[in-house]
Amino acid sequence: MKQRINTDNAPAAIGPYSQAIDSGTGLIFVSGQLPIDPATGAFPEGGVQEQTRQSLTNAKAILEAAGLGLANVVKTTVFLADMGDFAAMNEIYAQFFSEPFPARSAVAVKTLPKGALVEIECIAAR
Repeated sequence: MKQRINTDNAPAAIGPYSQAIDSGTGLIFVSGQLPIDPATGAFPEGGVQEQTRQSLTNAKAILEAAGLGLANVVKTTVFLADMGDFAAMNEIYAQFFSEPFPARSAVAVKTLPKGALVEIECIAAR
């Protein structure tokens, strides 16, 4: 049976969704994480690198609430407001994951909520 995962160490959901769901099948689905600092409710100052760092920090906090870590991530999806930011995002992303890297999709979207430059979701396995 699915179970909601929630932590105060990541931003609260801003709509009718959960921070993450434990599917009961060994898979944890983490909702797309905007680069919101849960302490301030704001984006970090800077550009896509600072926002990527915050998005991944938020995902990490949610996984930790489920008793997991980034090493458990098997798939990520990165949404970018501008594909021209891909290399800069990738530089920070590589600091959070190690071999074997999770499978990943990266797509450019027209806009992201609150004008974010990046949003990252992931799937982790127990």
